[in-house]
Amino acid sequence: MVKEQAAGRVALLEDIWKSYGAVPVLKGVSLALEAGEVHALLGGNGAGKSSLMKIMSGVIPANSGRIEINGRALTHASPALAQDLGLYLVPQEAHILPNQTVLENICLGLRPSPRSLRPRVETLVAELAVAVDLDAQAASLEIAERQIVEILRGLVRDARVLILDEPTSALTPFETSALFERVRKLQGQGVGIFFISHKLREIREICSTISVLRDGVIVLSGPLDEYTDAEIVEAMSRVQLAADGGTAKAGRKVAQIGQPRLTVRGLSGEGFADIDLDVRAGEILGLAGVVGAGRTEFAETLFGLRKQSAGSVHLEGKELKSRSPRSCIDHGLVYLPEDRQQNGLFLEAPLYWNVSSYLIHRLPFFLRSGTERRIFDGFRDSMGIKCTGAGQSARGLSGGNQQKVLMAKCLSAGPKVLILDEPTRGVDVAARNDIYALIRTLAGKGVAIVLISSDFDEIEQLADRVQVMAFGRDGGQLSDAISVDAIARLAFGASEPNHA
Repeated sequence: MVKEQAAGRVALLEDIWKSYGAVPVLKGVSLALEAGEVHALLGGNGAGKSSLMKIMSGVIPANSGRIEINGRALTHASPALAQDLGLYLVPQEAHILPNQTVLENICLGLRPSPRSLRPRVETLVAELAVAVDLDAQAASLEIAERQIVEILRGLVRDARVLILDEPTSALTPFETSALFERVRKLQGQGVGIFFISHKLREIREICSTISVLRDGVIVLSGPLDEYTDAEIVEAMSRVQLAADGGTAKAGRKVAQIGQPRLTVRGLSGEGFADIDLDVRAGEILGLAGVVGAGRTEFAETLFGLRKQSAGSVHLEGKELKSRSPRSCIDHGLVYLPEDRQQNGLFLEAPLYWNVSSYLIHRLPFFLRSGTERRIFDGFRDSMGIKCTGAGQSARGLSGGNQQKVLMAKCLSAGPKVLILDEPTRGVDVAARNDIYALIRTLAGKGVAIVLISSDFDEIEQLADRVQVMAFGRDGGQLSDAISVDAIARLAFGASEPNHA
């Protein structure tokens, strides 16, 4: 039981219970947050951390328990009341009004007008050291920029308690470093922060306290420096896992890498120009770069979602000229998109339909339903997808299980070349380990993999070779001595693009 409110405490959760029907998801959880404290909150899929934060931010009601924010009680579930008390939740999936400007999105619901608040917002943007066009339409923002908008929403409201839910999941190391500098300034101003993340290295860098949820119960809590990474991961999952994905290329041999599978020459399109790329059978090619470097645009152009303006693409020596997603899939070129909720999954559709949606045109209509269910059941068993059944909607799954379903959708098409755009974005340590193991297994079976990631640690761990994009162009390659520092030097090495 948490002690009564002490001086300097900005948030208190005491004996919080929550059930959905007969299923309890939180079982008497108690937490406290002090002014200037950054408190890491970890937990695997289904641990209850999202429900806990939604209760604290007034999004959903608890069945019982007590919540205080800045010494005042949150008497009923109301986001407006929580914000009035000084708490703001920065969600993992940003909520953006696409037809309004960035400034209007940041100042949504505030008085005075966005125009009057602009100097305040500009100051925050400068302090956060991010490049955000306040006059741009929000529809044009990439995922990382949407997250920045959510963070700015909290800061402009002068929140004394911030909940950051996976705030760095789509940020580059440079942007993450800038965010952490802002977090440290907020600490100095007495702001308390709950920091939800699965990146243990980042947690070590920014947090002083940690709590781990498992099955709705706090199973570990205290000063962060009292626990090893292995103890934290074991507390989360009940089984011993390698923190942050284990060793770099466990069990993989260079001899497994075969002949060139995908060859790209001089490919140009919206946001990038003159890109050459080769990836061989059984090879994991890391495609790195900062947000805005053109990696996703390049991948979408390869897959036929965007039109190319120049260049050629060959798969196993055959040129793919008039590419569409369907023709690419039929040739064995498959793409896992960056944003699983917007572009990857049909959230209201059943899981079996999601998994088979890349190959539905190949299935006889009269056999479709049964075949789709059998396909899903196979992936459910092999990938450990946690769900109530094949007919459950994708929306009801945790982030990690949604990502596994998206991976299963790609694998059902039988890829020869698999482009993975941020494949572990917003998933927990256990799911990340599962996905890492799957990527290595696929490469071991001869699949050529292009791994796009803003997490340079992830690139270092998985990639056999690295190609960097910078300013929409080729920024260099690494085949030996692959490291975060070496990748970062290529990604950030020049202050201005040099196309000479």
